Amino acid sequence: MKALSPRDLETFFRYERQQEEASVQQLLDWHKELTDALQYAVDNNWLKVSPIKEVDPCLDNSPVLFTDFITDWLKMMKSRVEITTYTSYERAIVHKIVPYFEPLHYTLQDMEQHPKYIQDFYQHELDRGLTANTVIHYHANIRKCLQYAFQIGMIRSNPELEQLFKVIQGDPSEFGVIMAAFYGLRRSEIVGLKWDAVDFENKKISIQHTVVTAKVNGTVTEIARDKTKTKSSCRTLPLIPACEQMLNKMKKEQEQNRKVCGRSYCTDYLDYIYVDPMGKRIRPDFLSQHFPDFLVAHQMKRIRFHDLRHSCASLLYANGVSLKEIQEWLGHSDISTTSNIYTHLDFSSKVSSANAIVNIFPENTKV
Repeated sequence: MKALSPRDLETFFRYERQQEEASVQQLLDWHKELTDALQYAVDNNWLKVSPIKEVDPCLDNSPVLFTDFITDWLKMMKSRVEITTYTSYERAIVHKIVPYFEPLHYTLQDMEQHPKYIQDFYQHELDRGLTANTVIHYHANIRKCLQYAFQIGMIRSNPELEQLFKVIQGDPSEFGVIMAAFYGLRRSEIVGLKWDAVDFENKKISIQHTVVTAKVNGTVTEIARDKTKTKSSCRTLPLIPACEQMLNKMKKEQEQNRKVCGRSYCTDYLDYIYVDPMGKRIRPDFLSQHFPDFLVAHQMKRIRFHDLRHSCASLLYANGVSLKEIQEWLGHSDISTTSNIYTHLDFSSKVSSANAIVNIFPENTKV
């Protein structure tokens, strides 16, 4: 009885809400019964203070310390991974991550709203002389823990993508980053998007045209073709309102730029969506070259542009989207050998996939 804490009670109510789908009335009844029982314990001097006084049984956003959550996550992982893997997790979390964050008293919500807290930890470890490879291992633990928190509804978004969407606003790569992170498009598919691929009336966007870079006779050349990487890469996805708004804004800006630039405006790519202010189509290599440099300049973890597709897949999977649905969403020919036994995904299922990831999409996108 003495060991019972508000956090223990919050964990109980959270489990009943999320896993057992308890009704509000059930939660309130249990809260009253526990309140009476714990008050009895206080009256008999078994407890000094009732731990349930500060617990709201119906509130999903009860603050949870990050160090408490990652410690619980570590315990959970003990039965899910090999002992050698668990030992590695334990060494990083118990001896490095928790000692750093414990005095700071950051909650999970703090970590979600302030990704810089995580970056500060990485920099702290680097300043202590740790190698980048070691810090990457620490990052893997924090990332997996926060992905689990996202999966069970403890936080609303992926903090790293949330931060990226904020700092990328206004950058020439913004459209490419958003389309890669949300829709999981390849760079060739992003650059190859044309206006006729967007069905504003039926709220759909088709991936059917690509632009790739190749060396022809010793010269680097861009090749545009009405063909995707594989047959399964040719797909139609839901056009979400935020993306529709972004595209409408881009179209107006392109029309305005053409008027302002007059004859200087390039008219070779009028049917393409992703062009610069002078009308020239964005090069596929620009995205892969510019994006990592942008991350370094903003003190963010350096990743490849293509890794944004993996972030998209991770978010879908964390929300319960099946491997086959992820395969259809990303246009993979073989995301896993087992996924191929499932039936073809219909468009309504793709809408469900969109709903699973749309919460992290930036509301006020500036392109």
